[in-house]
Amino acid sequence: MHAAFAQTSDADNVARVEITGSSIKRIAKEGSLPVQTLTRADIEQSGANNVADLVAQLPSMQGFITSSTSVNGGGNGVQTASIHAIGTQYTLVLLNGRRMAPYGTGSAVNLASIPLSAVERVEILTDGASTLYGSDAIAGVVNFILKKNVRDLTIEGTFDAPQKSGGKSGSISITKGFGDLETDGYNVLLAYSHDEQKELNSVQRDFAKSGVQKFTHNGKQYATWQTSINSTPANVEVVTANDDVVLNTDLLNKGSCTQANTFSRSGACRFDYPATVQLLPELKRDSVFASGKLRINQETTVFSELVLSKFTNSARYAPAAQPLTVFSTDPVSGVKSINPNYIGAYNKSIVPLLAGQGVNPADVTDALWYYRGADAGGRKDEYRTDAAHFVLGIDSSYAGWDMGASFTHSQNKQTDEALSGYMSGDKFEELVRTGAYNPFVSNAGAAAVLAPAVLHQQLDVTKSKIDVIGAHASREVFELPGGAASLGVGADFTKQTYQDTPSKIAMGPGPGNPGWTDVEIGGGTGAQALDASRTNWGAFGELLLPIAKNLEATTAVRYDSYAAVDKKNISYDSNGKASPSGKVGEDVAKATYKLSVRYTPTSQLLLRSSYGTGFKAPTMNNIADPLKNAGSSNPFPCPVKAPDPRAVYCRPGSSEYALLDVGNPATGDGALKAEESKQATLGFRLEPSTMLSFGLDMWDVKLKNQIRTFSQDQLYTNPTLANQYIAVYADPIQKSNVLVAIRKPLNLASSHFRGLDWDTTFRAATPIGKASVNWTGTYMLKAEQDVPGVGTEKSIGRFNSYDDVVFRVISKVVFALKTSEKLTNSLTVNYRSGYHDKPLTADDLAVRVVNADGSIGGAVDMVRDVKSYTTVDYQVKANYIKNLTLTAGIKNLLDQDPPFTVRNSGGGNQVGYDGRYSDPLGRTFYVSAAYKF
Repeated sequence: MHAAFAQTSDADNVARVEITGSSIKRIAKEGSLPVQTLTRADIEQSGANNVADLVAQLPSMQGFITSSTSVNGGGNGVQTASIHAIGTQYTLVLLNGRRMAPYGTGSAVNLASIPLSAVERVEILTDGASTLYGSDAIAGVVNFILKKNVRDLTIEGTFDAPQKSGGKSGSISITKGFGDLETDGYNVLLAYSHDEQKELNSVQRDFAKSGVQKFTHNGKQYATWQTSINSTPANVEVVTANDDVVLNTDLLNKGSCTQANTFSRSGACRFDYPATVQLLPELKRDSVFASGKLRINQETTVFSELVLSKFTNSARYAPAAQPLTVFSTDPVSGVKSINPNYIGAYNKSIVPLLAGQGVNPADVTDALWYYRGADAGGRKDEYRTDAAHFVLGIDSSYAGWDMGASFTHSQNKQTDEALSGYMSGDKFEELVRTGAYNPFVSNAGAAAVLAPAVLHQQLDVTKSKIDVIGAHASREVFELPGGAASLGVGADFTKQTYQDTPSKIAMGPGPGNPGWTDVEIGGGTGAQALDASRTNWGAFGELLLPIAKNLEATTAVRYDSYAAVDKKNISYDSNGKASPSGKVGEDVAKATYKLSVRYTPTSQLLLRSSYGTGFKAPTMNNIADPLKNAGSSNPFPCPVKAPDPRAVYCRPGSSEYALLDVGNPATGDGALKAEESKQATLGFRLEPSTMLSFGLDMWDVKLKNQIRTFSQDQLYTNPTLANQYIAVYADPIQKSNVLVAIRKPLNLASSHFRGLDWDTTFRAATPIGKASVNWTGTYMLKAEQDVPGVGTEKSIGRFNSYDDVVFRVISKVVFALKTSEKLTNSLTVNYRSGYHDKPLTADDLAVRVVNADGSIGGAVDMVRDVKSYTTVDYQVKANYIKNLTLTAGIKNLLDQDPPFTVRNSGGGNQVGYDGRYSDPLGRTFYVSAAYKF
């Protein structure tokens, strides 16, 4: 990482450039706002294979979505950026200073759509910039600057191979430029890249291969217990007026659990689902980048950019876990007319066993079967993103003004396609009803029997599009003692559209729709379509004031206006015709401002500070989302108790309950208000000599009216919230009523984040070459959220109720030695501080004691710490052959396993470690080559 600090005495001889965080063209130098820059050399030294991995290495990044989250459907195939753990939704990602289409309806961009091979540098503004870029840049800006004015033909290739099996990756790219803008008056750049990563399965790593992991804590033996009662063959819970009995035919008839990844416990066959998941999904990306510049005259240049990318994330995870009601399939009138000898699976396989369990079949009031679709195979989704980003613009100068205008069209289409493991509920039930498939016994050839029910189709399609027209201008306006004051002004208009179209098999009933067309076992039946659009415009002004030769102040103000959401509430009638609705939510408008100061008392010392306000309008999803299935919760004890009528739907012990999400389209007093923020920074950069440079910035961000939903922990453990948000839902798959938590966005919280960012570089000449050390890092001082009625929740070094962790310290040290112009070695040390593991109680059933004989005992409370995580990378770069650069390296040189955690939650079902915060690949060797023609 590079943070320039330079003084220039002859400004007229230095080209003016645009700097992230300012609308005014100026001489490139350290400004009043903290901007971290990754040069192309930094990118190559990182060893990163893609943009998401590159961003994840920055110490200032926390709380982003990783590719591993998509295993089990949590991340939906996206990868994001998040500055200072404030959140993906508050971090604005730009491409050449312009917005890209988000993957939802906010501003969060899927980094997988950006080709790393086309990136020249990355500028990270770690201070709120909503006054310049718009209302959603509260945490900061990540600006990817693509290559330009390139003429060479360059071919690059990279191959990564972990020492252990699984997770290999590779890439190839070709870039060619034509013409020189300065001499020929034009430049055209074309680039293509392809990269992919193979999947990594949990069984390929000892630390994550099972949900039962033994460990030592305070001198005693324990084991994680992340297993499921949903198994194959199905466990059956037989309910009578006086008792619940759980039984399994394998255990009762064969004496053991015979299916793969199952074992016996308390009369049931438990399924070891973590043994069946991926740690990393398979990734593939193809990208095309084209840019062109044409100089019309000395003052005017027209330009255009086009980025096309196709990204697929193929994530496989555990077979479908599905509770079902026995009486929805057995007995069924009409089946005997098809097969006169039909005896329902329940009557055939379960009823004969009841007497041995002390149950009279006539006393059974209900029977639930906890089924695992292992016979249908593990579920696998292909999340595909097709993105297109087009820009056409002009830059010119007239009467002392530097002016520019551009049109941006950016769009992406995301599809979720079922490749295996999902089943049609109707076809599955037909196989059970007709006796072709018996879910209560081990079935020979069951995969072939279930094949007609397995889905091979798109489950969901989303389309996101933005069209932006923008213009800006800047010029010197008057003289001050320190030089000419400069004014920058600009305005932009944006139209954003978003469509979410679930498959008919997942679509719920609506007006004119008589009911479910089918149900999706293993997925999100209960989704509803959304077609929404919104327009917004903004205008800003910025004034740079050189008050003295060593004192510079900048003031900026912006006004943003967001229209109410235009929603087409797609509900299908029996003919498939959609009926539209109108405006939902309310208009939102607000002015924001920013003040910043840069002071250089000496040429070796820079002092800077800033203060500003920001706001973030509710997203279209916040406002317009229809009620939809959001999967299952973590295990919780039942949130309601008798005599509450909802208590009849409680399940014994700690169980997973359903989640439903819905938008908040209210108007008037109940309408969602804009989130508001206050940001401040205070820092310095000291460069006493050319050998040493040190920078430190303290930043502070406060948010109020923050739009959140209550967390699972809050909804299922807080009696007041449970009384309000726990409801009874007619589940279309189970064909019965179940308990659900309904999550609706509210202006719920106030948050406060504060921390220190530092950047230190030391350079020295040694007898064996030029040496340098660069140390960057972030130290978090505060990360807390206050929810009225719930309390203040502190997140640094501990799990919060949303199961996220904010690390106290993240740092990176790069030692480099350039022994000649042809050979460079570097050693990188990456560090994350430890934290308090998720506290668990015996009710969570997530940790059990290990008995003296090695057997697994009862559930216990567990409070422990997760140790710090340090990895070391090595790289050597050689240029011994003209135009050929060879690079080789070892990531995680010491083969450090991720730190152990007992957390019982997570989007990917991975256990034993946290895939959001650590790399499961282990020691990895890589080599890359680049040749210029």
